[in-house]
Amino acid sequence: MDDRPALGKPVSASRTELSLAMLPQDANPYGSIHGGVILKNMDAAAAMAAMRHCRGNAVTVAMDGVSFLAPSRVGELVTFRAQVNHVGRTSMEVGVRVESENLFTGEVRHTASAYLTFVALDVSGKPSPAPPLVLETDDERRRFAQAEERRRTRRCCVLHQGA
Repeated sequence: MDDRPALGKPVSASRTELSLAMLPQDANPYGSIHGGVILKNMDAAAAMAAMRHCRGNAVTVAMDGVSFLAPSRVGELVTFRAQVNHVGRTSMEVGVRVESENLFTGEVRHTASAYLTFVALDVSGKPSPAPPLVLETDDERRRFAQAEERRRTRRCCVLHQGA
């Protein structure tokens, strides 16, 4: 029996944007921002998107598809854009895109991306049904289909690890 809320929520209800200025304490000696700083903020933005979708607590259970495409640097404004791409019964996949902006030149670069899986929790900390995802655009339907494929791949890999 599916005990999820009957009404779904559109992807747009989960969209979250977090922008932070990168400071010297965020960087290595070469002025590039530590990958851990980027990962931490990806997780924070993704958690906000997941919690917006389920309007409750949600915890990270996996991060995959992490790609560091270019370095972020001290002094840049780094923006983390997150949205729910897929919803299972209690789980949600959130995609995060990271862009770094040089505030002096206006140049914006896509610097990282990742997919994170969250589980919605009830007030006692147990997995809780998440509202279905309402897909409104071709891009959202494409992202949903790609997320389903990643989910199948993850499940296949987990089953093979136990063998």
